Amino acid sequence: MALKQRDYAKLSVLLLESSGPMRSAIFYMLRDLGVEQLSVATLSAQVLDLFDEHAFDIVLLGHNGRDSTTGIQLLEEARYRGYIRATTGWILMTSDSSQETILHALDSRPDDLLTKPFSQEELHQRISSIVAQKRALKPVSLALEQGDPKAVIQACKRIPRLSNAYHDASLIRARALIDLGEAPDAVQLLERYYWEEPEKELGVTLAYAYLSVRRLDDAQALLSNIVDHYPLFLQAYDLLARVLEYQGELDEAREILQAATAKSPLGIPRQLELGRVATQSNAYDVARLAYKKSINLGRKSCYRSAEPHLKLANITRLQINSSPDRAHAGLIAEIRETLAKAQQEFPKDDELRVRAELVLNETYLAVGDIESASRALSRADMLNSSLRKPLNLTRERDALNNDPVPVLEPLKVPDSVAAVEADEAPKRDPQMSAKVNRIGIKHYLAGKRAQAIRYFGMATEYDPTNALAYLNLAQLFLESARDDTNRRDERLRMVDRYLRLTQRMQLADELMERQNTLVHLRETPAEKLPKGSLGMLLQ
Repeated sequence: MALKQRDYAKLSVLLLESSGPMRSAIFYMLRDLGVEQLSVATLSAQVLDLFDEHAFDIVLLGHNGRDSTTGIQLLEEARYRGYIRATTGWILMTSDSSQETILHALDSRPDDLLTKPFSQEELHQRISSIVAQKRALKPVSLALEQGDPKAVIQACKRIPRLSNAYHDASLIRARALIDLGEAPDAVQLLERYYWEEPEKELGVTLAYAYLSVRRLDDAQALLSNIVDHYPLFLQAYDLLARVLEYQGELDEAREILQAATAKSPLGIPRQLELGRVATQSNAYDVARLAYKKSINLGRKSCYRSAEPHLKLANITRLQINSSPDRAHAGLIAEIRETLAKAQQEFPKDDELRVRAELVLNETYLAVGDIESASRALSRADMLNSSLRKPLNLTRERDALNNDPVPVLEPLKVPDSVAAVEADEAPKRDPQMSAKVNRIGIKHYLAGKRAQAIRYFGMATEYDPTNALAYLNLAQLFLESARDDTNRRDERLRMVDRYLRLTQRMQLADELMERQNTLVHLRETPAEKLPKGSLGMLLQ
């Protein structure tokens, strides 16, 4: 329901806009709507101090890329410093509707985006919608602000299914369950809801729940589907890269992050993540470019740090091993210059000085200069001993040496998951199994064989007696074996496995005929199988 003038009189609104004429226009729009508690300011880093003194219901934040402090930078810093309250609605206003600006803004998760110029009616509709949602979720938001996950879950449970806030409450409740180590309950909450009404944010949260219970294949399949259908929803890319990394598929994880940064190149955290994964996968040129972009983008950002400088120096150091001896002197000079610039930009960062010496130590070891390496390590020890909290130098050196393990920290699994791991397959649901099997067929018909295989696998988890899904898997692995000689034996073993499973089942005549056809095709040498599809998939 749209807000009336008396409702606006109760709202506390903050208007932040650098353009005088635009600020004046919006000011009078808000006054006409009935806003009485209205604070107005131009954009600067100092306006964040207002949040120490006031609790606003709505923040209208203008963005202009030419400002010394932009709206997106302010939004980033407000979230970074914990100034964004769950009970406050943030609306970012921008005249720049380019893809990179919009996607960059969405990374900081405002409640809404408005393209300038806009009408009073449009402003009225946006504010009304946000206020209605915030009011419906107020008990949940208050529990969130208190940092009490159990209270959050209880408040979410009280949101009725027919409420417009039910969707958001479900997402919040699932995240709170995961935070409490109750990820299986989050999966159970989200799974049926998602398959009833697939939606991208719900899907990403479900994928995160899958990740938390180590159902990595399910998480990958779901996220791949979301990326296919919502190519600008970058949260799905970020989580998919993480899932792929846990599975040891570093090249694929890097490619996903490259695709995301190509669509939205202004996000520093994603550039840093690309640099890290590219380093792990030995794609040093990709990592170098990502770290350079992070440095350039971070000059006025809350994400500004010495980290990309150190990473950039270390990338050069890692490349020494594959460089001819004559290039070593130039590479060492480049490393020293990068480290010197970092220390010039961050003169008070004592940990940086320690890490810089460790980079030099590893650099000199790489070229066989043991004396210089020893001096650098001695300086690192001396500087580290003077820190209030000394670093673990062994761990720091391991990180520099590009530990090939897919992820530096193991995937943490809640105790409740380990205790019931045998029961962590999806709940038995033949109807859901049939639905997922049909989704797999759609992917196959669209030429997406890998996604189809994942969905057929999910179908067998929902119903281990689904012979259609097993036969579909047998066909797809047989086609894969025919088309790819590198992993042919492995894929043929999968064909045999799925056919054996169906041979233990009582099959209807149609299924028996399909099984016999596949058995006959399996007896044919893979390289002599006919091209294209080996038959109609079963629904």
